Amino acid sequence: MSRQFTPKIVTANALLEGDVVYLTADDRWSRQHCEAELIEDEAHAQLRLIQAEKQRGTIVGAYLADAKAGPHGPEPVHFRESFRTRGPSNYAHGKQERPNV
Repeated sequence: MSRQFTPKIVTANALLEGDVVYLTADDRWSRQHCEAELIEDEAHAQLRLIQAEKQRGTIVGAYLADAKAGPHGPEPVHFRESFRTRGPSNYAHGKQERPNV
């Protein structure tokens, strides 16, 4: 019996800055998880990942991450993805300077 597809987002790291980025429905890379395209079809998710992986001059390490619909856009499902939304943890800079971003 096959497992039901879990909604996904495409995430990666910005090549130059290293920030976590998310692919939006209008093909932009956003640093805000809530702006990511929530993909509810497995074939479409694979297609979007392939499209993302071709952007080697912009991003690195693209992959599909589980997500769920939230009141303000997609929300992380797993701890790792929730942690990534807060930015690097070695010292306060970037997203960590602005609480609840």
